[in-house]
Amino acid sequence: MKQTPKQRTDFSYFLPIQTRWSDNDMYGHVNNVTYYSYFDTAANSLLIEKANFDIRCSPVIGLVVDSACSFFQELSYPEIIEVGVAISRLGNSSLQYDLAIFKQSQDVASAQGHFVHVFVDRQTRKNTPIPVEMRDALTPYLRY
Repeated sequence: MKQTPKQRTDFSYFLPIQTRWSDNDMYGHVNNVTYYSYFDTAANSLLIEKANFDIRCSPVIGLVVDSACSFFQELSYPEIIEVGVAISRLGNSSLQYDLAIFKQSQDVASAQGHFVHVFVDRQTRKNTPIPVEMRDALTPYLRY
């Protein structure tokens, strides 16, 4: 199924990332697995910056249970990219991030995808509700 690239206006949180020399593969572009690293970094940056999430000490952590990425335009080192993040679903113990990668000064995504985090107790790994403070902090990023 062919997707239409998302627009920059579909997102309200952006994380700039400098591509690295090692991101390129032998074909001269950013390797596909690296896009997931960009997505993971941006989603967790949203949690850390906006929801005061402490990745080292929080009793509740988010585990990725689903992810996808569609590619529209190549990226390569030494570009600076911006990863847009929106939340498309905020459930009791899970949320879905919509993510897109934009070249600087471009309004159409070079790649887009999603991550689903299920929140669990750090010790028991059992599903647990998203903490109220986190839910409140993330609600402004809910789209759709």
